[in-house]
Amino acid sequence: MLPVLQTPFNADESIDHGGLRAEAEWCLRQGVDGLTIGMVSEVLRLSDSERIATARTIAEVSNAAGVPLVASVGAESTAGAVERSIAAVDNGVSALMVTPPMTVASHESALFGYFAAVVGAVDVPIVVQDASGYVGTPMSVEFQVRLIDEFGDRIWLKPEAPPFGQRVSRLRELSNGRARVLEGTGGIALVDSFHRGIVGTMPAADVCWAVVALWRALSAGDEDLAARIHGPLAALIALQSSLDAFVSIEKHLLHRQGVISNPRSRQPVGFQLDGETAHEADRLFDLLQIVCSTSVPLGH
Repeated sequence: MLPVLQTPFNADESIDHGGLRAEAEWCLRQGVDGLTIGMVSEVLRLSDSERIATARTIAEVSNAAGVPLVASVGAESTAGAVERSIAAVDNGVSALMVTPPMTVASHESALFGYFAAVVGAVDVPIVVQDASGYVGTPMSVEFQVRLIDEFGDRIWLKPEAPPFGQRVSRLRELSNGRARVLEGTGGIALVDSFHRGIVGTMPAADVCWAVVALWRALSAGDEDLAARIHGPLAALIALQSSLDAFVSIEKHLLHRQGVISNPRSRQPVGFQLDGETAHEADRLFDLLQIVCSTSVPLGH
């Protein structure tokens, strides 16, 4: 369970590093297994120097706790991805999540060179992220298996293109069970994909405690509890129909729990949280708390 942290901002849109550190520590108290910097961390709105500073802040927490930190380092060029990868590892990141270029639909022969360059530049595990559920172009299952064939255990996969469940099964079959797949749909596909053989999940931080409970229920074979947790969780994720919607609702719920002091995102954004959507998110959040029978630690 490796939740993706939201980046808290101050009123002037500078990064609130104290709040970021507190959020990371809060997630660890919920029983997660590591931390992630990814799309819902608003990495596309951060400068490279801010990415480095953010990684350094979270790495202080993850290294002290002895858990992994995964950081997104995709770029629009091979050189950019390599530079970001080296900088992330130099600043304490223990695994990389690499998206392909998003503004150009590159041929997979060119993409192979892109990923090969990153693998060759660092010596940490690589999570190959098909983020086309948000942005970019899907990568074929065959291409992802080719990366496993070439680079072996260094490669983990986070496929997000629909249909997710069928892609997980196809990856498992084509790789003869070697593909280590992480669910990246916020938990909405977690029950189905768990039974298809995923090895972990990367939800958002806001209700990480619910996803921890769901993962533990599935691991224990408690399908009844898993179904009761998954119902309101899936309904909550269904409210989040775009990358900015994910960010907005997740920050709203983190703010409600006292984890971050300011729910704002960097502007401009493509989604504004209205009162009725916030009310529905709160209602589903309350149901999750009840069904998980958990008391979520509040505040910093």
